[in-house]
Amino acid sequence: MATKQQFNSFEELISGSNLPLLVDFYADWCGPCQMMAPILEQVGTQLKDRLRVAKINTDKYPQLASQHHIHALPTLVLFKQGKPVDRIEGVMPADALVHRLQGLV
Repeated sequence: MATKQQFNSFEELISGSNLPLLVDFYADWCGPCQMMAPILEQVGTQLKDRLRVAKINTDKYPQLASQHHIHALPTLVLFKQGKPVDRIEGVMPADALVHRLQGLV
């Protein structure tokens, strides 16, 4: 399940998880981002024991978008042990996303 995150420290969010964390950098006004929401729900359900999914609104956290070089929305970044290990820009079908992530989580 993808959850919208509010937090004190992004580093705390990404390093505080025993499971890899897939972060969806999105904006409310972004059409493709809205298309990704049900896809991320499906992926989160399929990989629930191996992966956490979080949504970060780039309009609310522009400094994070800048820090992580988010230039296109949606952008998914997979973090393992607090470090980015994969990055996906744009919409991807659920089955393709699950296939890509399975080798990394």
